[in-house]
Amino acid sequence: MHPHPTIRLTPIDRERLIRQHLDQGRCLAELAAENGISECTTRKWLARFRSDGPAALADQCSIRRSQRRRLDPEQQQQAVELKHQRCSLRRIVRLLLAPISILARAMRRLGLNRLRNLNP
Repeated sequence: MHPHPTIRLTPIDRERLIRQHLDQGRCLAELAAENGISECTTRKWLARFRSDGPAALADQCSIRRSQRRRLDPEQQQQAVELKHQRCSLRRIVRLLLAPISILARAMRRLGLNRLRNLNP
């Protein structure tokens, strides 16, 4: 994995920092200040190290861990029909029992988020 260009410490440096704290008894705040990171971050790394060992100090992947939820085709068709009947988004949400954010995203994707886009 390629490190972020603004990364302060590599996983090896993180382990060195944690080992200094555990073996030499150095204060986390002092170590954090020396390395230009927050004490909160060093405490987070210490907790990871204690729970899973040195492997837990590797760079974490920052991509989304789950896919966005989508309407199933049947729900989407019902939503489109209700929108063409000029039902409000809140009413469609109540009828379909779907989250408003997902329904709004689907309507925007279909171009039905504005009244002027509906058939007269």
